[in-house]
Amino acid sequence: MAVSTVGDFLEFHDLSADAIAAILERAGALDEAWRKRRMPQSLEGLRVALIVDDGGWRNTTAFDLGIHAMGGICTHAPVSLGGREAIVDLAGYLDNWFDMVVVRTPQLGQLRELAAHARAPVINARTRSNHPCETLGDLAYVRAKRARIEDLKIVGVAPDANILRSWVEASISLPIEVVQVYPDDWHVGEPALLNPNFRQSTDMRELEDADVIFTDSWPSGVPEGELAGYRISAAILERCRPDAIFIPCPPVARGQEVTADAMTHPACQSTAAKAFLLHAQNALMEWIAARTGA
Repeated sequence: MAVSTVGDFLEFHDLSADAIAAILERAGALDEAWRKRRMPQSLEGLRVALIVDDGGWRNTTAFDLGIHAMGGICTHAPVSLGGREAIVDLAGYLDNWFDMVVVRTPQLGQLRELAAHARAPVINARTRSNHPCETLGDLAYVRAKRARIEDLKIVGVAPDANILRSWVEASISLPIEVVQVYPDDWHVGEPALLNPNFRQSTDMRELEDADVIFTDSWPSGVPEGELAGYRISAAILERCRPDAIFIPCPPVARGQEVTADAMTHPACQSTAAKAFLLHAQNALMEWIAARTGA
């Protein structure tokens, strides 16, 4: 098997704390450039394959828009990593034409296989196991608001699923504290993710001194009564720090993980935070291209 490219971004902790710091700082600069309509052409000539094998629209649309805004060429490739063509063959065919490959696909294992065989850097645009670009975008927003990310307490009221897992991945390489607050049955148990910067609780009072609070969808098929105590409302947000940043993950199910009044509370900054998906992903591509010769 070929060796994965040094510029791959498949799990958040693929990149060091220093690399993430540089990307987040650059995302802030690209936010300003975007607002002024003066985007640098630092991806000029970069040929990127965008593979959407698992629905969704936010971060893949941001990839497409960002690549073009920074001078690159983006082509939607109608490829499935679980299709008839072997992944090792797909890697070679994609390498014929593309300098970078961005993939949204269900299985992280298949994405790892593609990255292992492709010469081009591969970026994870979401799997069912993790969603590192989403976390990167949220962190870029938090840094823009707080001027730092070090020593922040980040609480996820979420089950063991892709959003939470990417925050846990981030805690492996970054100086942040991540706390999962949820019933025991949905706690993260994968040994590779457990680390000193991550802990678990069932106590919603953990939110009261959190710097950042995020949610994810309730698990399907679970009786409402089992999770009702983990629904975030405006009343809960009123007990939190006045500068707390609440980022419910879209799509938001009002009446399940959040109440309608939580979405209009001043702490809720989901729309503003998700704007930084574009800037963080642009900064990530720029960083990878500069260091790999893509």
